[in-house]
Amino acid sequence: MHYLEFEKPLAEIENKAEELRAMAATNSEMDVKQEASALDRKAETLLKDLYANLTPWRKCQVARHPDRPHCRDYVEALFTEFTPLAGDRNFAEDLAVMGGLARFNDQPVVVIGQEKGYDTHTRIEHNFGMARPEGYRKAVRLMDLADRFNLPVVTLVDTPGAYPGKGAEERGQSEAIARSTQKCLEIGVPLVSVIIGEGGSGGAVAFASANRVAMLEHSVYSVITPEGCASILWKDAEKMREAAEAMRLTAQDLKKLNVIDTIIKEPLGGAQRDRKATIQAVGKEIQSMLDALKGMDRKALVKDRRQKFLSIGSKGLAA
Repeated sequence: MHYLEFEKPLAEIENKAEELRAMAATNSEMDVKQEASALDRKAETLLKDLYANLTPWRKCQVARHPDRPHCRDYVEALFTEFTPLAGDRNFAEDLAVMGGLARFNDQPVVVIGQEKGYDTHTRIEHNFGMARPEGYRKAVRLMDLADRFNLPVVTLVDTPGAYPGKGAEERGQSEAIARSTQKCLEIGVPLVSVIIGEGGSGGAVAFASANRVAMLEHSVYSVITPEGCASILWKDAEKMREAAEAMRLTAQDLKKLNVIDTIIKEPLGGAQRDRKATIQAVGKEIQSMLDALKGMDRKALVKDRRQKFLSIGSKGLAA
């Protein structure tokens, strides 16, 4: 288990309990059941206290937790007959974006998402989930395919933002993001999106301009990372805590502002503590969002999506 900085006191208690059990396993005469159980209870209480009222910055840390389920985990668990489709038919394949044809609860769909990778090798391979222009152009190609064959689109968002490298800018990064966002708003099929970790900048909006948007309880969604915001406003990335507070990037804030539609509850301690339960909860919400859009014709779906984005902020401002 990888522990975050604010979870260090919890790590000490849980590690102590494990040490006691390990010692007892090598010495049958040792009876540590009561001591270990007491530590377990203390750890559970502390875990509840830590996650009862997470600050926005701590939510950012949880959203970035390396053990959270990634896009590939959701695709493998929730979708069957997944057939990956690669390349933008223009420049290259971008491994930061995965997508293809699949079945979701036996319904044909197109699924698209950002994959960060799970170890050093795969994180480099997937560019830490930061897509280049060809990744967004691949997404546009897949959405066009879905529109042509009347297939619902499911997007899974988990990115710190679009890749800011020189080559990406030379190949039209901003234009590619804009085209992907435009395509989201144009297609005449149901489009649902789930923010499963980080929803960073235009890199997230390009996938999440959907009829229905859900967020995991401890995920974040913002125009820029807190570190980036702090660097711009205060010329000091260490002020990321203040930036996170001001940006209103948590699922709870965004629900109040009408930016998202649903918050998906995570297991106590975050998605990383019970990956299976988290994936099941996301699958249930995807089905619920798709069911809500059944029976709507193409014009109604486009109008619904347009109205959703025109109304963003009005609910929160009125309050």
